[in-house]
Amino acid sequence: MPLKKKTSTKLTAIARQSLGEQVADILREQILLGDLKPGDSIPERETSTALAVSRTPLREALLMLEAEGLVEMAPARTPVVAKPSLLDVTHLLLVQSALEALAGECSCDEATEAEIEEIEGMHQIMLGTMNNPDPVEFFKVDMGFHEAIVASTKNLALIKTHKQFHARLWRARFLSARRRSARETAMIDHGRIVEGLRRRDKELVSSAMKEHLRLAIDNVRVAFALEEAESNSLAPGSDKPGSNDR
Repeated sequence: MPLKKKTSTKLTAIARQSLGEQVADILREQILLGDLKPGDSIPERETSTALAVSRTPLREALLMLEAEGLVEMAPARTPVVAKPSLLDVTHLLLVQSALEALAGECSCDEATEAEIEEIEGMHQIMLGTMNNPDPVEFFKVDMGFHEAIVASTKNLALIKTHKQFHARLWRARFLSARRRSARETAMIDHGRIVEGLRRRDKELVSSAMKEHLRLAIDNVRVAFALEEAESNSLAPGSDKPGSNDR
């Protein structure tokens, strides 16, 4: 799929050492939104030209996205957008649900009042933007909510492990979060999590975190089915595009 043209104005204002990260941000968002779909190639020459950067920061960005599981790279082959199976994603989400349940318990012991207020503030932002037409902005706050809970544990091993799984699940969790029909239930879960943190109720927070991630598995399953239907509808001979944003 052709990459969307980007002007160089934004990129030239960025310090050289952060250029790779900026390119990664652009490509990551295009992958999340489906502008670059699973299985699509990312040719270096065309992509660097479209983004008005050299191949060096592009390769840095691709390595970052490979580490996150969003891009697959192999010697002498063009990088492609990763296409994990539903089973792979389900297994990762099951592990993530256990990690976040543990983080919820630890947070009840370790989180400061200021950290809990920050977490609750993110929840309030999401409540106010549930119908925001920009799914990426809503998603970033949603992921920030979960990251803040894990960070509040001060458990470096847990934080590092969670980060590794979190990166590999970004697109799957985005597919879950962008479904409007699932947002109301997700916000109820978030409300229970915040309530549990306020009360330092380990059992409530842990169970709410685990149920929240198990719900994401159901949402991802639906999103995968809708994506497949959309792909089939856009195949030659079909003119009925689908949508997974409902």
